[in-house]
Order: sequence, then structure tokens, then C-alpha cells
Amino acid sequence: MSAHPQVNRRTFLRAATGTVAAAAVTTAGRPAAAVAGGVAAFRELDARIRAGMERYAVPGVAVGVLLDGKEFIRGYGVTDVDHPVPVDGDTVFRIASTTKTFTGTAVMRLVERGRLDLDARVRRYLPDFTTSDPSVAARVTLRQLLNHTAGWLGDDFEDTGLGDDALARYVAGIARLPQLTPPGTVFAYNNAALAVAGRVIEAVTGRAYEQVARDLVIDPLRLSHTRFFADELAGFDVAAPHDVVDGTPVASPFYDVPRSFSPFGRLVSSVRDQLRYARFHLGDGRVPGGGRRLLTRRSLVAMRSHPGPGGTLFVELEGMGVTWMLRPTAEGPRVVQHGGDLPGYHSGFLMVPRRGFALTMLTNSEGGPSLLSEFFADDWALRRFAGVSNLPAVPRLLPAAALAPYEGGYVSGEVGSDGVLVEGGFELVARDGRLVLAQGGVTGGGLAFYRRDHVLVLDGAGRPLGYRGDFLRGPEGRVTWLRLGGRLYRHVPAADVAGLRRTPMSARTLMTPTAAMPARSFG
Repeated sequence: MSAHPQVNRRTFLRAATGTVAAAAVTTAGRPAAAVAGGVAAFRELDARIRAGMERYAVPGVAVGVLLDGKEFIRGYGVTDVDHPVPVDGDTVFRIASTTKTFTGTAVMRLVERGRLDLDARVRRYLPDFTTSDPSVAARVTLRQLLNHTAGWLGDDFEDTGLGDDALARYVAGIARLPQLTPPGTVFAYNNAALAVAGRVIEAVTGRAYEQVARDLVIDPLRLSHTRFFADELAGFDVAAPHDVVDGTPVASPFYDVPRSFSPFGRLVSSVRDQLRYARFHLGDGRVPGGGRRLLTRRSLVAMRSHPGPGGTLFVELEGMGVTWMLRPTAEGPRVVQHGGDLPGYHSGFLMVPRRGFALTMLTNSEGGPSLLSEFFADDWALRRFAGVSNLPAVPRLLPAAALAPYEGGYVSGEVGSDGVLVEGGFELVARDGRLVLAQGGVTGGGLAFYRRDHVLVLDGAGRPLGYRGDFLRGPEGRVTWLRLGGRLYRHVPAADVAGLRRTPMSARTLMTPTAAMPARSFG
């Protein structure tokens, strides 16, 4: 029997969000709320977070804002609805795919030391590297691993054990992944490619990836609450993951993540550390607070420049730099972004370098994606604090003839923890001027075009969810792929979907973003 009394969701969340665990940080005698956005902006931020926590059943949130060199750090709610401890700036959450940017930062440190070359072929460092298309292994570059254009299926979640050989064993399995596009030509989110980059780091240093990442990035930046392994979390307040059942958050135990995920999604961190990390990336390459130089300013700028092919990953992208998503705005200044998703943990991280602005938010609930969408996909935070906004997107209805080329089945795949590749799919049908998702005889959610080949994702009531996707065409102009959640879904006849064992969860999740997300939700 629980020692904590049962409370209903509304009562619990009202009480939880009333417990502010960390106040605004002051800088040079000025409260952080007195930055350029003004007191009103931070009050509005606070109110939006509180309302969103109740609306989406999010028990705990940690948020950090950096603006004009000043910080605002605050915790809301609790770590665990069953054993509540107030969230504060040092509470640790899984940050999932924001880990990729730590891999990119470690790579850049090795580039500056002359140990790596971004445009060198992977085989320079991994002579035995193989892919399903032998020509790809011979020519894919380190940069293409880091900007998600390697071209093979990216969702490989095989668990290769906890030994120091976990990454080597994982990378040996890349050869079974189908090659979807030629390297360097198409952006498609690729967890597996980042694992290869992690293995490159191991090969040139002769040490385990996690130790190199700590030695080159985490420890020099004094990120005292950022760790790879569960046994390093003793003494930390750890946010528990939560599912949402009938509108109520339900806690689950903190879980481990396969070691093979380390370069693309294993880190645990706090919002205070994440904001310090943002300060470093917006700075001149020195450790924040007058510390030693880790990178040149030129290398930091290079990480968020020279994008590869563009596309969509929930928002429109100019492309990827060195692990950073590069997002255009209507006003011109570029947004530099990442974030991460694992079951029960969803986070956002963005910077606008030309405005000196960074925002990071960590959540511990399957309601997190809906809350994060309001701050990281929609315009409010960008407009309020940085004076920029998304490229415009107004959904419009199209005639059936215009929608017909997009109708049909869409198929993707993933490798599970057991190493088995499974394909799944769904069907899109034209209805009332839009494309509607159909699966198992049930329809719901869909896509509305806002310009040629670009769509907004809709919920079951036809309302935009704030996410974007796009269709890709082949040499003859036919629709060949749908890019949704950064993944590529191959366009096939609708009948080809019927015999597949299941529908890939990332498509379902985009249609119902509060649904439980599996491992493939790294984003």
C-alpha cells in the first residue's frame, strides 16, 4: 500500500505545479526575469508551463532560459507521483537524442586536434566497416554520419550488451540495414549513423566512447549532473518516467538504456547542466565562467553551419550541421535545435545564436510531446524571447485530383532490441481536401498541405498539431517517400500494407502525440 494518499489528477497537478523548486538566477545584481523579454514574458512562460502540465498530465518539468547572458532556471511539480520530490534545476531526466550533440562536440574537439577529418571516409578510421550496399561503406564520410545523410535505415535499436565492445558489435550489424538513399543526398534521421560516429571516436582514441565524451566534453564543462550510467546517479534526484492512463500520470521505474545507444541517446542530465551546455555553444569556445578553451569559435560556428540536404523533423529544416538541426525563420536568424524522446522522457533544446537566446525543457511524462510542441515547434517562445517565428504554414484544402498522387501505402522499418528487422506501414486516403491516415479499417488524424509536397500533421478532429512533414519525389517526378518525424516511409500500393505485421509507432504517435512512444521515438 502506498504511503501517499490518492488524489485526483486535477488536485494533484494544481498542487504540484504550485511547488516551484528553483527561482530565477541572478546575474550582476539583476534578476534573470529582468532581461530583454521583460518580467511579463517570464510570467507568461510560467503560466503556460503550469497550464500545460495540467492539460497534458505532466507531473514534472524543469525549464531553463538563457537570454542576453542571464539565466532563468525553474522546476515545476514532482519527480514521481507515487514518491513526490519537488523538481528543481538539478533534477536529472533522460535527455535521449540531445546526446547526439555531445557526440558532435567530442568529434569537433578531435578534429581540432587533427585526429579526425569531417570529410574523410569512415573507412579511414574503421577499415572493416561494411554496409548492405558495399559501395556506400567505401564512400560515406564522417560528416554524412553527423548530418543524417548516410542513407541507410536509421532506427536500429539492437541491444548488444553492456561490455566495452557494445558499440563495435552494434556497428558490425549495420551491414543488415537496407540502404534507402545514396549517401549525402537526402536527410533522414539516423540513430544508427551516430552510433558509427561513436565507434569512430573509440577507434581513434583507443578508449570507450562514454569515457572520451566525459573527458572531452562533460567534465571540462563541469556538467556535474550529466552521466551515461545508472550507477553514477547515486545522490541525485532522478525524475521517474510516467505513462498517461485515462488522463492521469502513472509512474514507472527508472529504466536503463542499452549501451549501444550511448552516442545517440543514453545521457541523463539536469536543466542547469543543459543551460550551461547552451552557454558554451553560444560562446567563444571557452568553458563558461572564464575557463579554458575547449574549441575555437570557428569550430562552434561550423557545427551550426554548412547544412546538408534539408527536409522536416517536426519543423522545417535547412538541414543538419554537425549534429545540430538548423531551422529557418521568417525573419532570417537561424534556430539551432535538438531534443530527445524516450518512453516517459521528452525534452527540447533550442538556441538562436544571433539573439543570444536558448531554451531547454525536460519532462517526465508521455504528455511531454504535447507540452513541448507549444514551446519548440510553435512560435510563442521564439517570438516572445527572440523576435523570430516559423516559416508560415496555413493548411488548405485540395481537390481529390491533386491529392491522388499521394494516396497509397507507406512503409518503413526498424530493428528491435533482439536485432530483428520488422516492417510496418499505413495507408493515406484523400478525404475532404486532406489526406487521412487509415489502419485496420479505422481512420483518424491526417495531413493537410500548406505548400507543394509539405504538410501539417492533424489530430483526429482535423486540428494542426504543430508538426510538419514532407513528400519526396523521384527522378520521374512521382511521389516516392513521405518524411514524417524525420523518417522515410516508402510509397507503395495500398495492398502492400495489408500483410505487414504492425504499423510503425512513429507515424501513429505523430497522429496522436500523447500516445506511448517506443525506442524509435529518438528525435
